[in-house]
Amino acid sequence: MATFLYRLGRFSFRRRRWTALFWVALLAVCAFAAAKAPAVADDGFAMPGTESQKAFDLMDQRFPGGKSDGADARLVFVAPEGQKVTATANRAAVEQIVSKVAGGSQVESAVSPFDANAVSKDGTTAYATVKYEAKSTDLTDATTQALTGAAKDGQASGLTVEVGGSALEAKPEMGGITEIIGVAAAAVVLLVTLGSLVAAGLPLLTALLGIGVGVTSIMALGQSSTTTTLAMMLGLAVGIDYALFVVSRYRSERADGHQPEEAVARATGTAGSAVVFAGLTVVIALAGLSVVGVPAMTKMGLAAAGTVMVSVLIAMTLLPALLGFFPRAVLPRKSRKRESQRPPQEAKPSLGTRWARFVIRRPLVVLLFSVLGLGIVAVPALDLKLGLPGDEAQPTSTTQRRAYDALADGFGPGFNGPLTVVVDAKGADDPKAAAEQAAKDLKGTDGVVSVSPAVFNKAGDTALITAVPATGPSTTETKDLVHHIRGEADTLESETGSTMYVTGTTAVNIDVSQKLTDALLPYLAVVVSLAVLLLMVVFRSVLVPIKAALGFLLSVCAAFGVIVAVFQWGWLADLLGVEQTGPVMSMMPIFLIGVVFGLAMDYEVFLVTRIREAHLHGERPGQAIVTGFRHSARVVTAAAVIMIAVFAGFIGMSESMIKMMGVGLASAVFFDAFVVRMTIVPAVLALLGDRAWKLPRWLEKVLPNVDVEGEALNRTPEAVSAQPEPEPVRV
Repeated sequence: MATFLYRLGRFSFRRRRWTALFWVALLAVCAFAAAKAPAVADDGFAMPGTESQKAFDLMDQRFPGGKSDGADARLVFVAPEGQKVTATANRAAVEQIVSKVAGGSQVESAVSPFDANAVSKDGTTAYATVKYEAKSTDLTDATTQALTGAAKDGQASGLTVEVGGSALEAKPEMGGITEIIGVAAAAVVLLVTLGSLVAAGLPLLTALLGIGVGVTSIMALGQSSTTTTLAMMLGLAVGIDYALFVVSRYRSERADGHQPEEAVARATGTAGSAVVFAGLTVVIALAGLSVVGVPAMTKMGLAAAGTVMVSVLIAMTLLPALLGFFPRAVLPRKSRKRESQRPPQEAKPSLGTRWARFVIRRPLVVLLFSVLGLGIVAVPALDLKLGLPGDEAQPTSTTQRRAYDALADGFGPGFNGPLTVVVDAKGADDPKAAAEQAAKDLKGTDGVVSVSPAVFNKAGDTALITAVPATGPSTTETKDLVHHIRGEADTLESETGSTMYVTGTTAVNIDVSQKLTDALLPYLAVVVSLAVLLLMVVFRSVLVPIKAALGFLLSVCAAFGVIVAVFQWGWLADLLGVEQTGPVMSMMPIFLIGVVFGLAMDYEVFLVTRIREAHLHGERPGQAIVTGFRHSARVVTAAAVIMIAVFAGFIGMSESMIKMMGVGLASAVFFDAFVVRMTIVPAVLALLGDRAWKLPRWLEKVLPNVDVEGEALNRTPEAVSAQPEPEPVRV
């Protein structure tokens, strides 16, 4: 591996103009293909195999023309204090608003509250239901503006008018200001770390080019824009990390006296090998999202994995070429001034070196303190509750949240989470009687406050019934109610020959949470097992990969503890702008594990390969740790600070989901980089000593020797001829 990459780096350096031209041309071709690709609608968040998805599919089949995934909106009207919405003036204003909305484009229907009996018992609150022909992501700006404009007209008449439903759902934006903040933070950290504008600019340039090629390729292949979300986030992260590591190694090789071409080749052969295997661990984590069984997550994972591979290829080819254009400009200013002389090999000990010496002097105390600290932080994770928060988790400044609260006050907490019961009576002798029996059973169910009359399709073989729970959509009681109703389906089938399914937003959220929870352990097992095998090949050790995996689990558990403490318990909620506590988003555990695992293994490979390289060169275990930290601690620290800054930028977003991602990812990277990799890793290696690098003989014969440390480079003819001349002795 090292020899191949050594020669690839040398080739890219020598053919730097052609290499750079190739990547620019590839970006142009991908951008052109993406621009010409037909627009692809967001394919939603389907959950094959769940009961709620089966019900949606049945509704699409039996109720043609009425899309089950079409957007909807609720215009909620609250009369001024002391008045009722049924008063003549208020009623006229409501009718006028509903009529105006009904005439808008993309509107399938708009039903007045007075025609649908949608007025609260006390007469103070009413709502109008609006159904659209398109999904929420496909609604035009004119459509949503017409909806909000109608609400403003109602407010001008003295009514309180709020808008709920999916029509105003904003598609989570991962780009824009957060990406700008991330790039700006990365530029500052790189400049401070590398001390050169060119050296700081190269990682940013190659990372942005990698994102460009990866994202445009995804769009050219006909994938929706939501598929690129994870690719953009991780493309920026790993693109900077990989380039930073190679550039840092190049500067180290130049400091050892190698000429630019040889330094580039050696950096690509050594640091490049670590980059390749670090990239493979990220790809494993992302491709492993296929285990979850959610098509949208599978596409996002594979798209992000492809973008990561592009970042690896750029670091192995384009970056060596760019170093050929700027061989001296990437060096520190002091090195450029005295390039004719070799810099002193023993400089003042860095902070990383002093920290490593501190750890190896008292490894057991440091290890116990670190593990205990992470364990304490992880304690809240024992109370982790998963769900898919809806409008109740929105800030109170949004109209969706105010509409939710108004409906809960006027109609009860369960009104915001109605259950749609689909009765498939195609096999029943009397479909109407079967639907009536289903409605009767629902009315007699504890926890159901109201049941609507059955609505049949044109064929008369399928009916829809709406049941309103007594409790809110995200409560445990509602979840138990859904399971209870589904459990009664067998009884209905045996009595009438009809099949009953429960769906609707509340049921979908319950099914999504359950499926993601069930997939968590298999996903974790597959990803960690494959990564441990890969790290065995890289480090030719059994204990080091196991230690890496266990350290990752510690950091992830601690991150979950932070998430639960903030978003469930409300700790520091005011400081972080969390206005409503509740269950943790169901996708968060798998998403967090996938992203953080990739970054954690990056830091592990970057740090430990240098330690192992020093060990192979004959240094004692303790000294090898210090040497590894002298070369890698600064780079790993810079990479972690960049990622923390990028993810912390999400905390300022108004969307609860994005805010949760920011807190979780930033805390996970902090724990993994600074507590696990920079503290626990050297402590464990110091305690293990030479045993850390032991490999059973039978396993040594089976595992391929990929030579990540570049031992074979010293035996290649090119490397031998390029060895630096010894310094003349000055008298």
